Amino acid sequence: MKTKNIYDLDPERLATTDEHGNRVYLYPEDVKGVWKSRRKVFYWFLIGLYLVLPWFYINGKPALFINISQREFTVLGSTLHGVEPILFFLMLASGIFLIAFITSLLGRVWCGWACPQTVFIQAIFLKVEALIEGKARERRELDKAPWSLNKIFKRSLKWMAFFLISLHIAHTFIGYFVGPHELFYMTMHTPSDNWGVFVATMLVTSIFLLDFGWFREQFCIIACPYGRMQSVAMDENSLVVSYDMKRGEPRRGAEGIDKANEGDCINCYNCVKVCPTGIDIRRGTQLECIACTQCIDACDDIMIKLKKPKGLIRYSSENQINGKPRKLMTFRSSVYVTIAILFISSFFYFLNASTKLNLVFLRAKVPFQVIEDGRTVINHFTLKLSHQGKQRFEVDFDVADVNLKDKIKIVTPIHPTIIDSPDKKIVLFFKISPDVLIAGTRKINVKVFDHLTNEVVAIKEVVLVGPSY
Repeated sequence: MKTKNIYDLDPERLATTDEHGNRVYLYPEDVKGVWKSRRKVFYWFLIGLYLVLPWFYINGKPALFINISQREFTVLGSTLHGVEPILFFLMLASGIFLIAFITSLLGRVWCGWACPQTVFIQAIFLKVEALIEGKARERRELDKAPWSLNKIFKRSLKWMAFFLISLHIAHTFIGYFVGPHELFYMTMHTPSDNWGVFVATMLVTSIFLLDFGWFREQFCIIACPYGRMQSVAMDENSLVVSYDMKRGEPRRGAEGIDKANEGDCINCYNCVKVCPTGIDIRRGTQLECIACTQCIDACDDIMIKLKKPKGLIRYSSENQINGKPRKLMTFRSSVYVTIAILFISSFFYFLNASTKLNLVFLRAKVPFQVIEDGRTVINHFTLKLSHQGKQRFEVDFDVADVNLKDKIKIVTPIHPTIIDSPDKKIVLFFKISPDVLIAGTRKINVKVFDHLTNEVVAIKEVVLVGPSY
């Protein structure tokens, strides 16, 4: 009776679960090849960028800085402030549709080449694990072995290394939010001096440690929404890691097939052994595939040994595998890129508009007061002034309608009002002659004049109220 290979996966369940639903731990074997070398260079470029970027200052601020307390987002010297939420919405929407567009063309290239989950696990955590516990087969045997001093030592050493690596990654991550210099000085003091940052750092460290050290492929399979989204974004023209079934089938050892009629696949399962999510790529594109190209290198290595052409598993589209031409731009990808361009264009339009001074008049709890024996009505407002960028304003306020200037006076605490921050509030009063009001109300336009540029920088409509006699 033929014994079933342990890598011959059950078609009815995930490779990471057994017949009882319990987790099956994966021990992906290491592989060498062209694609592995390319990914290794790219991974370390991304890791270096991640570690260095907070320390690289432009215009006195980190190259990438998310200051939540002051509602600022700084990238490459340009700062966006939290006074225009639509800008953040447009950034998010642009990113989603750009990812959808890239996925429609190149499949899950993000997962295999740039996702932090893949980058840190493949470039660091699996390497440390192999260094301490050995290759895939040794790690599997260690897991099955009873607890001993050797096993306790290796496991303790591995998790201590994982903790230190996670701690460093977490500190860099927190540095993006509090600033690297500030974080460095905080680490020189006791945790009680900065409890909030300390707790946040330990929480992020724990998340990284559990995810990169233990949860691993389960995040890609269970928690990551991108795997579900790919089925919507991809089509038969998307470039994915594919198995050439026409060339590979029937596999070696298939029942009832003469050796002369066998395909190029020798059923060595090397493509399954190296897969970090435990799938068999020969079953087609699957949700769990992260397009890491491990299986391509593993298969190419076998093809070279068999003196057969490489590419039995390769980057290709479904149409190309079936002998049809691949369309680079389809209706689906055109829709995605069009929507992305619309959102990006809208972002820059609103960004340009937000550099201008924006005024919001907030009426006080008491709508109006009558003073001077009924000869004057007072309207009290809190004025919010906001704008993007670093421009400084020195402004005065005036009534735009020339006929009303003598009957409406605008009173502010300081003349001119200096606006040297992206978000400022001032108290503002309107002193109104009662005959200006019509049935207790009157709409006027307020003109904002900047003394630095000698220009009118904004005009805003305001509704004044008073007694209706």
